[in-house]
Amino acid sequence: MRPSAGAAALAVLLAGGAAGCAQGDDPAAAPATPAAAVARAAEKTGGLTSLRYRATGRIPGEGRIRAVGSYKANASGVTTRVIGGAHPGTTELRLVDGVLYGSARKPLHGRHWICYGSLERGKLDDFIVLNTRNERDEAGRNPAREAAFLTAAKHVKDAGTETVDGVRTTHYTGTAGLDAIDAEVRPGKSLRPYRTMGVDELTLDLWVGPDDRARQVRLRGRGHHGELDLTLTFLAYDGRVTVEAPAASDTSDLTGRLKPVRG
Repeated sequence: MRPSAGAAALAVLLAGGAAGCAQGDDPAAAPATPAAAVARAAEKTGGLTSLRYRATGRIPGEGRIRAVGSYKANASGVTTRVIGGAHPGTTELRLVDGVLYGSARKPLHGRHWICYGSLERGKLDDFIVLNTRNERDEAGRNPAREAAFLTAAKHVKDAGTETVDGVRTTHYTGTAGLDAIDAEVRPGKSLRPYRTMGVDELTLDLWVGPDDRARQVRLRGRGHHGELDLTLTFLAYDGRVTVEAPAASDTSDLTGRLKPVRG
């Protein structure tokens, strides 16, 4: 006995309704609010094991910059080009197992790299104090932490869809103070560079891809020496990242001459 057309139609409607209910309960369904979408992106982006990224913009006291960097646990690095300003030029930093290496602007004893060891502050030959804290923060940067900053904003807005590096994304915006970010995100050392610049509050833009991962984040604020406007674009997630210490034959090693100092 074949079902009637009415029964068949009713079955289709019931199946559609059931599918609709299941979709609504699915934890993978689209987040209901911009804040929920940002929280999901922060969670999914924060779980990465490695990252390649690009940074462009303006840093207070430095000028315009363009940088490319790589991050993974225990080994990361960044090459930065400063355009204009008081100290234009290109530098490379590598942080490998807690040891900082930096390219020399001019060869030192014929070598193109300097090893600063594992100290943030050290006295060189009991005369010069070297403070490498900012360089360590830059070399060891994990930009995925900045992608989570927007979760601390009181009001997150959906600014529409935009294409970032060929990927269709949803753009979210908001504003958050550094103290609120610290309390909400617990980003560790990631806020130190902004506090050093004198930035108290950040205007944040976050672009999220169809995989619910952050594709780009823009951070703007005012520091002691002018405007901050930095855009971090995430180029590749969880891929192969190789960051190695420079060749010892091309490195001037200061570790044996540095003594710890406080402050």
